Amino acid sequence: MASSRDTPDEVKIRATPREPVTDPTLGVEVPRPAAVKAKHRLVTIGDSLTQGFMSAAVHRTDLSWPAITAYELGLTAERFTFPTYEWPTGPGGLPLDLERLARSFEKRFGARLDFWEIVTAALWLRSYMDRIEDHWERGPGSKTPPGGPAFHNMAVYGWDLLDPQLLTSTRVAARLARPTSDDPLSQLVEHHQDRAAWPVLQRARKGNRGRSVLDAVADMSGPGQGIETLVVVLGSNNALGSVVSLEPAWTPEGYADLPAEKRLAARAGCNLWRPSAFDADWALLEAKLRGIDAQHTIVATVPSVTIAPIARGTFRKVSPKSRYFPYYTRPWISDDDFDPGRDPHITEDEARAIDSAIDAFNETLVASVAAARRDGLDWYLFDMGSLLDRLATRRYIDSPWARPEWWTPYELPRALRLLDPVPNTRFFRSGPGGRTDGGLFSLDGVHPTTAAYGILAQEVIRVMELAGVEFADRNGHPRSGPVMVDFERLLRADTLLSDPPAAVSDTLSLIGWLDDQLDLVNRFLPFVHSPL
Repeated sequence: MASSRDTPDEVKIRATPREPVTDPTLGVEVPRPAAVKAKHRLVTIGDSLTQGFMSAAVHRTDLSWPAITAYELGLTAERFTFPTYEWPTGPGGLPLDLERLARSFEKRFGARLDFWEIVTAALWLRSYMDRIEDHWERGPGSKTPPGGPAFHNMAVYGWDLLDPQLLTSTRVAARLARPTSDDPLSQLVEHHQDRAAWPVLQRARKGNRGRSVLDAVADMSGPGQGIETLVVVLGSNNALGSVVSLEPAWTPEGYADLPAEKRLAARAGCNLWRPSAFDADWALLEAKLRGIDAQHTIVATVPSVTIAPIARGTFRKVSPKSRYFPYYTRPWISDDDFDPGRDPHITEDEARAIDSAIDAFNETLVASVAAARRDGLDWYLFDMGSLLDRLATRRYIDSPWARPEWWTPYELPRALRLLDPVPNTRFFRSGPGGRTDGGLFSLDGVHPTTAAYGILAQEVIRVMELAGVEFADRNGHPRSGPVMVDFERLLRADTLLSDPPAAVSDTLSLIGWLDDQLDLVNRFLPFVHSPL
């Protein structure tokens, strides 16, 4: 009997990576009508990459790429809104801000954890986690969020293509009403993804009626309002859980034939969509996006999740010309210690199958944008997937023979090139002397740092400029192009790069210890859907 981990026959395994799309218009011209002043200049729909999630928590939503883009547009806080979850002085993020934990740990135990402190450190960690859990399950974080106008950033971490279409505040509130436990041995914020979605969906309500994010955005484009630019960044969570868990679980056969509501139940336990399943979910979303009257719509492709350093390639590449390593495991498991019979991992063939599925996802997205443009809609493609390919350190930068003919390195902004070491896509490492490696991914090995969110903002801005969007300075004066993101400002806000923690003498060692204590990756980065 086939396992859910077995690659479905419909997945076409590809020997070469998908070529990037360099023209956001896909070569399809669309007559551009005269600009009409819109009440909402920027609206975004997405998942953790758009919400501003980093280091295993959502807390600095003011440093998300949409917020950075809005800043460069010259928008005030009233003209680009987003949910806030807690102040930097709060209990510790939702579900767990690893950077704050590392700094608190360092303050308590210093840069190195001695052998005789291990038991004390474990007890301290439980107490730290208990404060976070109490805040969100029984304290201020458990209160019903206030209503009000829909946010401009409507992203929620963990969401795949179905969630912004089908989830409502009513459905989420019902799940949160289920009893929670206060298990002293399992200090995890229960239903934390729903708690992150609740403020967003409360703002999507209309009167006493719960609605989806798509419903609320459609209203924002209606008469008397209007959306200038809508950006949609979804699809990563239709594959990301496969490398976070290191246990690929494909959607079941026949998923695409189910009604949308039944797909919510059918996806339980799944972390990797068959191409047919992705196509079916995207078709529903595309139809609703076409009903939103935005002047410009930008759709992002899905990045290759096997590049994320949470899954480290072991040993040498399978061949000098290959993109792949024989196994992928946790970054804190060294080659000398790795045992494929004991340690979690995916194989080269599984990594290739995951990437091949994502290539199929992206072909669907490219075709969707091209069709919309042929129908006269001013849609654009942001090829976020190829952007990560051009930044991939171990896959391409360190392996010249593995580079496709089309590959060129992405030129980092000057402010980042001046850092020592220059930021890259390896797992973040730092010690008493400062950062020693990484810098583009935060401490969870999945999500960007603030500076890397700036790179995403910069690329979205380039597409917006192509669409004719006008940018202004903080005084409201028009800016001439090309508009450049203020990376000096972002570096001052990026505490991970400007003042890296040194706990346990090496942040990688700390994350490994936390994973041992808490099953950190599987429980705090849960990209596998639970039953409804």
